[in-house]
Amino acid sequence: MNLAVQLAPQNKKGLLLANPVMTASGTFGYGTEYGHLLDVQRLGTIVCKGTTLEPREGNPQPRLAETPSGVLNSIGLQNIGVEALIREKAPLWADWQVPVIVNIAGETIEEYARLAARLDKVAGVSGLEVNISCPNVAAGSAEFGIDPGPAAAVTAAVRKATSLPVMVKLTPNTGDIVGVAVAVAEAGADAVSLINTLKGMVVDTVKRQPLLGNVFGGLSGPAIKPVALYMVYQVADAVSVPVVGCGGITSAADALEFIMAGASAVQVGTANLTSPRAPLDVLEGIEKFMRDEGIEDIGELIGAARKP
Repeated sequence: MNLAVQLAPQNKKGLLLANPVMTASGTFGYGTEYGHLLDVQRLGTIVCKGTTLEPREGNPQPRLAETPSGVLNSIGLQNIGVEALIREKAPLWADWQVPVIVNIAGETIEEYARLAARLDKVAGVSGLEVNISCPNVAAGSAEFGIDPGPAAAVTAAVRKATSLPVMVKLTPNTGDIVGVAVAVAEAGADAVSLINTLKGMVVDTVKRQPLLGNVFGGLSGPAIKPVALYMVYQVADAVSVPVVGCGGITSAADALEFIMAGASAVQVGTANLTSPRAPLDVLEGIEKFMRDEGIEDIGELIGAARKP
């Protein structure tokens, strides 16, 4: 049974995954925290939490709020910074068989480019995921990812700064996700992942104030799955690079929906917060489905729902 997928077929280095199950940025730490809970080497790849040039303390508490079938988070990209990541985490990843993708975030195009250049050729780093849901300081703090122009500019700058495979993570908070996907693919992205969180908020009716310390947050979990699936279906029809689906995946059945909609791989995110073993459960469920259905290659399932 062949579960391997190539996430960067247009890149000289390529990014071959043993299977299509990934972890989503921000929900699995640096992967090192989970070693005593599951065999992380069995996963397709690990996407580490968002990384910035300098360490960040993140947003004020509270940062998490449960919602019906989901979670709102306002972490604010709390992280150790790129230099600490290179010094403390990358040497550990270099000894792993599972590839690690570093999610990067910036407030200017220059910051993205500097991060990409700094991580280029670092042992243990197999690729970059570019978070374009960040505010563009030069454009009134509008997200880079809501418009094809800025999204393509970030992608092009990252592409120029690194030889690593580049995957761009798309925000659903746009009226033109297909246009953005096409723009970043044309600007040099080797793959796209979608979706990031939807904007939302919760009000504490006792205090009569927003519950989250930063007022707004990102909604994730099963509540956003239908939206994510729809957008993956749209984007997979518009780009020639691999698509990675994420948003509310909690089971193998969820993952298979995304794969059949056109995703070459999937990311498990919020489910990690309730069950650290969720990615392996998803992987084992996909394997069982393929055995039961007599399917020898995962490629037979990719885009199956798109075929007449």
